[in-house]
Amino acid sequence: MALDNSSLHYFIHNVTEIPNTTTAPPWSKATLLGLQVSLSALLAVVTLATVLSNSFVIATIFLTRKLHTPANFLIGSLAVTDLLVSILVMPISIVYTVSKTWSLGQIVCDIWLSSDITFCTASILHLCVIALDRYWAITDALGYSKRRTMRRAGVMVGVVWVISISISMPPLFWRQAKAHEELTECVVNTDQISYTLYSTFGAFYVPTVLLIILYGRIYVAARSRIFKTPSASGKRFTTAQLIQTSAGSSLCSLNSASNQEAHLHSGKAGGTGGGGGGSPLFMNSVKVKLADSVLERKRLCAARERKATKTLGIILGAFIICWLPFFVGTLVMAICKECWFDPVLFDVFTWLGYLNSLINPVIYTVFNDEFKQAFQKLMKLRRCS
Repeated sequence: MALDNSSLHYFIHNVTEIPNTTTAPPWSKATLLGLQVSLSALLAVVTLATVLSNSFVIATIFLTRKLHTPANFLIGSLAVTDLLVSILVMPISIVYTVSKTWSLGQIVCDIWLSSDITFCTASILHLCVIALDRYWAITDALGYSKRRTMRRAGVMVGVVWVISISISMPPLFWRQAKAHEELTECVVNTDQISYTLYSTFGAFYVPTVLLIILYGRIYVAARSRIFKTPSASGKRFTTAQLIQTSAGSSLCSLNSASNQEAHLHSGKAGGTGGGGGGSPLFMNSVKVKLADSVLERKRLCAARERKATKTLGIILGAFIICWLPFFVGTLVMAICKECWFDPVLFDVFTWLGYLNSLINPVIYTVFNDEFKQAFQKLMKLRRCS
């Protein structure tokens, strides 16, 4: 999301004009050009990596039938949003960050700023609907599994885009009044404090509080399930299949052993001694094996829960680290007119937020066994072809 970007040239030019700095000679044009080229190359690599990673996620979900689930639909929608950020926002931001000269006109500026705010806000809000989906799935597993449909996921995505567009539209109205002026910079007007409060709270602060609450409750539920004795009847959903496998297909259930034991008892009642299947010694041996199976399943479930809760921390931590500096800076600059931020530092904050669009597909796929298997199958198919 763009707000008062600045270039390396602007920063260096001002530094060299500060009095009493004769100890540091001005940088040569060749050195400055080299730094600008290096910065452009670095940002281009980040942009390309964002495009490729999100494209792989979209292709994997589209080509793998096993991943055609409502939960993965939300992840795919997040990948599409981050892909739009990398294609429509980040390339222009590279030029503007390095050169600080806006020469694309008022119309392109309006489109770029609107796209920037809309897509970045939608990316953040997608994290909220994914967390909300998983929260419902773990707190009301059986009931929500019936309501967890593609249509419901589509409605959630639709709400995300409506909110995102409503946040990005207001600046277009007051920018039209300056359309006749020559445009030398393309930034959001922070003089509108009411809009700054509305946009920052709607796009970041409220979603962040919601994410912390949801992931906190998911974490508590996951921890409680690690030490909870499995129920005697009915399958038990866990956080593991909601985080580690976004499709929610795998169950960490310990009831199969109970079912086996019940089947064994029924076999004993109907058996007729053949091979000593109903003897006490045989029954005790089988019960010991079943008990070992239950303990092993419980250990596996606990391991999955720990991995799932660790993933939650990574997701939330990456989101806050990427976006918190930008939105804090934006809010401070709007409220405190006397406060000053280094323009280069604000560029770092802006690109740190963009970096979240690269981190999202990594987090939501690297820690997901189903996505890993799908990736491997796609790679094998490409090699064979």
